[in-house]
Amino acid sequence: MREILTGYWGKYKNSLFITPVFVLLESVVTLALPTLMSNIVDIGVAGGDRAYIIRCGLLMTLLALVSMASGFVSTWHAARAANGFGSNLRVAMFHHIQEFSFGDIDRFSTASLVTRTTSDVRQLQNAVQMMMRTFIQAPFQLIVAVVIVVTYSWKLALIYLIAIPVLFLGIISIMRLVDRLFTLVQQKLDAMNADIQENLIAIRVVKAFVRQRYEREKFRKANDELTHANLRAVGVIIAMGPLATIILNAVTLCLYWFGGRMVATGEIQSGQLLAVISYLTQIMMSVMMFSMVLMQYTRSRACGKRIAEVLDTEPDIRSKPDAAAHPIARDRGSVVFENVSFKYSKTGTGEEVLRDLSFSVAPGETVAIVGGTGSGKSSLVNLIPRFYDATEGRILVDGTDVRDYRIEDLRSGVGMVLQNNILFTGTIRENILWGKEDATDEEIIQALKNAQAWDFVSEMPDGLDTQIHQGGTNVSGGQKQRLCIARAMLKHPAILILDDSTSAVDSDTESRIRESFKRELKDTTVFIIAQRISSVVSADKILVLDNGRIESMGTHEELMQTSPIYRDIYTSQVKEALSDG
Repeated sequence: MREILTGYWGKYKNSLFITPVFVLLESVVTLALPTLMSNIVDIGVAGGDRAYIIRCGLLMTLLALVSMASGFVSTWHAARAANGFGSNLRVAMFHHIQEFSFGDIDRFSTASLVTRTTSDVRQLQNAVQMMMRTFIQAPFQLIVAVVIVVTYSWKLALIYLIAIPVLFLGIISIMRLVDRLFTLVQQKLDAMNADIQENLIAIRVVKAFVRQRYEREKFRKANDELTHANLRAVGVIIAMGPLATIILNAVTLCLYWFGGRMVATGEIQSGQLLAVISYLTQIMMSVMMFSMVLMQYTRSRACGKRIAEVLDTEPDIRSKPDAAAHPIARDRGSVVFENVSFKYSKTGTGEEVLRDLSFSVAPGETVAIVGGTGSGKSSLVNLIPRFYDATEGRILVDGTDVRDYRIEDLRSGVGMVLQNNILFTGTIRENILWGKEDATDEEIIQALKNAQAWDFVSEMPDGLDTQIHQGGTNVSGGQKQRLCIARAMLKHPAILILDDSTSAVDSDTESRIRESFKRELKDTTVFIIAQRISSVVSADKILVLDNGRIESMGTHEELMQTSPIYRDIYTSQVKEALSDG
């Protein structure tokens, strides 16, 4: 928490020094006003000195204007510093999250990371803004006001010195109760955001299965839990109001009771008693402001711990400090697995999903991976660009262990079309340029033609400038797949990984895409995960996975002779095709 509060001010640091100056000026002026009012009563009114009353009145007006101006300046600079701090902190978190491995993201969950980067930072930002003013103003006004009251009457000051500790003890007791409640609030907010995110991403499935009622009920439950957690925290906080009111009224009553007697005996003047009562208001307001800051700090501390948890997490997968630049040549994309095993240690069951895999792929070869659901196909290809690291064994790309590459060099040499095709908000051109930032329109169009996507793109009213909605919801599944393939082909990678990337296109289109791979990416090593045997029969090598192990390996013709699993898959699909025909 301390490191967070000291490390993210940047160019807004000057406001940290300007704010206290004007807060102190505002406080000094505010503290002077009751004394001037006391002088008006005890000197001006008592002596019938109208000129003195006017002079003091004008001075009070001037001081009030100075107080207002100082308050404006200090508030503006506090807001500037706090918002700048929040902005810098969000940027730092976002940059750090970009370095996370898939395993790190899985551990926190996407919804929680969104909450931490937005809601948690906002709570911390609000606390900083409040603390910048109140942590200076409240103690200063409290101490000075008590000292002034002591100069008027030490007997009346005793009333303050008894009441203030009582109020602080009550506030501290309340803070202890709400600390864990605020942590629970943020956890419930995580859960509700997760429900919203999941529902919006899968809204088409929800509607297709008419599950709106179920989703509404699930959201209502998460929302109610968040509401109840908030109400429990607020219910404890509002106890401060009655506590402060009781103490304020009790102190006021005591001041009038004892102060009135002292005025009658001449120990204190009536104007001074009015000043003492005015300072009571300032003192109690200072205590209340300080308590609210402490309360905000309590909530922000819970948020700060969650933020620190993200910032303190060392990404599982990083480049070695001494890793030298080592780009992968396009015609050198050999891949070797040596006794590779893997398990999802942070988010899985702890069981190995890949076991003792060993095989080699020469540059330019096409390797197909087939197997049943859960056999480890996607896990295998995710190890090549180091989305995860192998638990045992090693993976060599172009003769070098993937862990010895700089991550940007390794991944720059690998193109991927993932199982879940992702397009970003923006134009088709902007999405394809992810493959090569400086590509010309001619290169983009050629990539689209190779991916069999130019036909439908050219028919769109805006062509390459057609806007893609968030998640690519305004294009079909097959169109989205072909745009993602074009993006990967534009990159001309040394290694291309296709994770079930043609499942939404027809066999004829898929065949034309495979022909473009042979023509345009003849030096590229290609890994294909596919459900259709027709997609893999022409591969140079086919791996058959079963329960995380390589059951068989060879060409289509060899596997038809040696692999019962492959033969069963082929036979069942041929029968299905014949029956459909």
